[in-house]
Amino acid sequence: MEHEHDGPDLHVALIGYGKGGEVFHAPLIDAVPGLRLSAVVTGDPERQRAVRERYPDTTVYASVADLWARADRYEIAVVSTPNDTHAPLARAALEAGMAVVVDKPFALTSAHARELTALAEELDQVLTVYHNRRWDSDFLTLWHLIEEGSLGQVHRFESRFERWRPRAKDTWRDAGGVENGAGILYDLGPHLIDQAVNLFGPVATVYAEISALREGVYADDDVFLALQHARGARSHLWVSALAAAPGPRFRVLGDAGAFVVQDLDGQEERLTAGEAPDADDWGAVPEERWGRLFTDGWSRPVPSARGAYPEFWAGVRDAVGEGEPLPVDLHEVVHGLEVVEAARRSARTGSVVEL
Repeated sequence: MEHEHDGPDLHVALIGYGKGGEVFHAPLIDAVPGLRLSAVVTGDPERQRAVRERYPDTTVYASVADLWARADRYEIAVVSTPNDTHAPLARAALEAGMAVVVDKPFALTSAHARELTALAEELDQVLTVYHNRRWDSDFLTLWHLIEEGSLGQVHRFESRFERWRPRAKDTWRDAGGVENGAGILYDLGPHLIDQAVNLFGPVATVYAEISALREGVYADDDVFLALQHARGARSHLWVSALAAAPGPRFRVLGDAGAFVVQDLDGQEERLTAGEAPDADDWGAVPEERWGRLFTDGWSRPVPSARGAYPEFWAGVRDAVGEGEPLPVDLHEVVHGLEVVEAARRSARTGSVVEL
């Protein structure tokens, strides 16, 4: 996949090397022309070894203090750390003079997200959020179908991230509290909400059911959201760690037809397997995993658009280096956090919450 670039390389410092850093950030940054993975911050000796092995030219820092002391060497900081540290680290990186990419969730509250947005504007610095699922093959395919009118007026968007993980892990994501950013609503919810807002615009009302079903889980591991968008469509979103029979990834109903995709985009799978995202067939979806378009009693497979996570990083490069628009605009992300907050209020009270 080509991402041409003529200017000097921008030096990127990646903070955190858990799954997010190792799988979703480092390989993509490394593969996009014009970006250089120049530093990784991790205090874990095994992760330090893993970085040195895969990226021998990358500097490894044991703490963010070491990075801040050398901040003038780097144009971009990427925050891929536990959720409750996202906002404080993003603020510190902005104040150290770097452009910043924050993994989702952008912050734990919409108020913190608005503060960060205002700070970036005040400092005239690039700040964006890694909503990579806008570059999933299924989402790009759906976007094209809606744009060309194949579904007519969409009245319901069903979207799922359902997994079968019956035993909770002893990690901050499973065992932590909501106040620390744990739970599946903070983990996977922002992706589904972001896609819904990106497709159908601002949300007017939210109804939510939020549960902690597995032993050892204190935040949540099973969530249903019903969103009424201001422009009319409804989004029904499911996120679960306890779904032995996952539903379709998307089922989208319009007055001219419907679109159904069963399987998740394959880019995460390939990144997890250690594949490089500059492969010629990156993001290509085999025919047996294409979605189907249904109209008037017949259906046909729809060739999948290619998944394109590197496009996000090319967008970051162009925003920082050329002043191009952000690949993910912050007002939609802040609104997504307002939806998360409304969902928690709804689940607590059993009521529909207006935004």
